[in-house]
Amino acid sequence: MGYVADTQKIGDKGGCFIGGMKSLVRRKQVDSANSKSSSRAGSSNQLAKALTIPHLITIGVGSTIGAGVYILVGTVAREHSGPALTISFLIAGIAAALSAFCYAELASRCPSAGSAYHYSYICVGEGVAWLIGWALVLEYTIGGSAVARGISPNLAMLFGDPDSLPIFLARHTIPGLNLTVDPCAAILVFVVTGLLCVGIKESTMVQGFVTSVNVCVMFFVIIAGGYLGFKSGWPGYELPVGYFPYGVDGMLAGASTVFFAFIGFDSVASTAEEVKNPQRDLPMGIGFALSICCSLYMLVSAVIVGLVPYFAMDPDTPISSAFARHGINWAAYIITIGACTSLCSTLMGSILPQPRILMAMARDGLLPSFFSDVNKRTQVPVKGTVATGLLSGTLAFFMNVEQLSGMVSVGTLLAFTMVAISVLILRYVPPDEVPLPSSFQEAIDSVSLRRSSDIDVESTKIPAVTADDSTPLLAEISVGRPLVEKAAAKLSYLVRQRRKVAGWTIMFTCIGICIVTSAASIVSLSNPARYALSGFGGLLLLSGLIVLTCIDQDDARHNFGHTGGFTCPFVPLLPIACILINVYLLINLGGATWVRVSIWLVIGACIYALYGRTHSSLRSAVYVPATHVDEIYETSAHSLAC
Repeated sequence: MGYVADTQKIGDKGGCFIGGMKSLVRRKQVDSANSKSSSRAGSSNQLAKALTIPHLITIGVGSTIGAGVYILVGTVAREHSGPALTISFLIAGIAAALSAFCYAELASRCPSAGSAYHYSYICVGEGVAWLIGWALVLEYTIGGSAVARGISPNLAMLFGDPDSLPIFLARHTIPGLNLTVDPCAAILVFVVTGLLCVGIKESTMVQGFVTSVNVCVMFFVIIAGGYLGFKSGWPGYELPVGYFPYGVDGMLAGASTVFFAFIGFDSVASTAEEVKNPQRDLPMGIGFALSICCSLYMLVSAVIVGLVPYFAMDPDTPISSAFARHGINWAAYIITIGACTSLCSTLMGSILPQPRILMAMARDGLLPSFFSDVNKRTQVPVKGTVATGLLSGTLAFFMNVEQLSGMVSVGTLLAFTMVAISVLILRYVPPDEVPLPSSFQEAIDSVSLRRSSDIDVESTKIPAVTADDSTPLLAEISVGRPLVEKAAAKLSYLVRQRRKVAGWTIMFTCIGICIVTSAASIVSLSNPARYALSGFGGLLLLSGLIVLTCIDQDDARHNFGHTGGFTCPFVPLLPIACILINVYLLINLGGATWVRVSIWLVIGACIYALYGRTHSSLRSAVYVPATHVDEIYETSAHSLAC
C-alpha cells in the first residue's frame, strides 16, 4: 500500500498548491507528445513548424546587431578601452556565450514557446516564471519602441538633414505639451506587425534580406577600412600610451558596456516551438548567430580604432567620421543605410518574441486565453502580435523612451540569470513530480492500485535498485529481510539527502553571488564592511562551487524533457560564472532604472495575485512521480480506446 499512500500524499500536495503562497512554487512539466496530445487535443493553437538553421541564424544575427555598433565603437573606445576595444568585444562575447550555452541546453530539452519564462516555470516555479515573463514583456515592448524611435533620424540623414523627411513622416512637437510625436516610428512598427502576422517563415525571409544588407555594410567597413589602414599605417595603433591607455580595468569596463550589444540571441529561443528539428537546430542556430555577431563586432572595432586615434574619435558618428578623415565622405551614406537596416531588423527581432511569450503565459492560464489563439491559416498568434504592435507603436509615436532603455537590460539579464539557475536545477535537482490534469484521476488511481498489487505480490522478493526510480523502494522491501531493508533504506535516504544538499547548495551559492557583487558595486560601503561582505559572500560562492563539483549530478537529468539535444559543458562552473556576471551587471544598472522596474514588477505581482494565481492551469493538477507518468498516459489512452 506504499504507492497508494504516496499518491494520496502527492494529490493532497497538489490540492494545497491551489491557494496561498504554495502556488508560487508549483511547477509544470515539459511539453511532450503525451502532454500536448492530452491537454490540447482538438485545439488549433499550434504554431507552424517552419524554421531551420538558416532561419534561426537570421533571427539571431538580425536581433543582435543593432545600430548601436555604429555608435558604441566610438563611445567605448574614447571612455574605456582605447585600442583594446577588440578585446573588450571578445570578453563580452565570451560572457554572452556562457548564457548561450545555458539557453542551448534548455531550448533543445524544452522546445516550446516562452523562452526563459517557460524554463523558469518548469525548473523553479510559477511565481518566478510570472515575474520573468512580465519582465520580458517590458523588455520587448520598450525595446521595440526605442528602436523604432531611432529609425526616423537615420532615414532623414539619407536625404541630407534631419528635417528632410516628408511632413507625414517627420517628427513634430506638440505646443504646450513638450511632446514630440514620431509618425515614422509608429508606421514602421505597424508595418513590421503586419509582416509578422503573415507567417513566421515569410517574416524571417524579409528579416534575412534586411540583415544581409546590414552585414554587407559591415563587410564594406571591414574591407574598405582595412585597406585605408594598410595605406596609412594604422595611426590608431601607433600611440605612445600603448594598447591599454585606461589599463586592464578600463578594458573590462568597456567589456561590461558592449556586453549589451550581444543580448538579442535570446529571440532564437523564443521560436523553439516553430523549429523543425529543435534538438539539433536550436543549439546550432544560437551558436552560429553569436559567433557571427562576435566576429563582426571584433573586426569592425579593430579596423575603426586603427584608422583614428581613440581620443580623436567622434562619439556620435565614429565610423563615418573615420572614413571622412581619410577623404571618403560618401561612405557616410553606405553606413547610414547599414544603420537603418540594422534598426529595422532589430525592430522585427524585438516584436517577434513578445506574442509568443504572451501565448505561453495564456496557455498556462496566467493571462486571458485571448493571447493563446493561433490563426489557423498563418499558424501565428495574430491577436497577440497585433496587441503587441499596437502597444509598441503607440509608445513609439508619443513617447521618447530613451530614458527607459535601461529597463530593457533588466529583463534580459534577469532572464539570463534564471536560465543559468535552471540549468543547475535540471542537473542536480530535476523535478521528480509532475502535474497531470484532474481528468487523469481515473488512470492515476488505476496505476496506484496496480502498483499496490505488485507490491503485495512481490513483498517476499529482493527489489532491484534502479537509479531512475528510487521512490517506492521502501514499500517494496520485504519485512522479513532486515539487512536488505536496512541497506535499501540507507540508499534511499542518501538519494533523498543528495537532492536536499544540492538544492540548498544552489540557493546559498546564489546568495553568495548577490553578496559579493553588492559589496563590489556599492561605493558607499566602508572598506571594512566591503571586505567582510566580500569574504562572506566569496566563502558561500566557493563552498557552493566545491560541493556541486564533488557531488554527483542526478541521473534523472538524462530523461528530463526531450533527449538527444545539446548538453551544456563545464557544469557547475559555467552556469555559476554566468550567474555571477549577470547579477553584477544587474546591480550596476543604476537606482533610477531599478525604481522604474520595481514599479512594473509590482504591477505584475498584483495582476498575478488577482488573476493568474486563480486561473492557472495547475490550480487543480494532481502531482505524480515523474517515473510513472508514461504508464499513466498509456493507461488513460487504453481506457479511451476501450
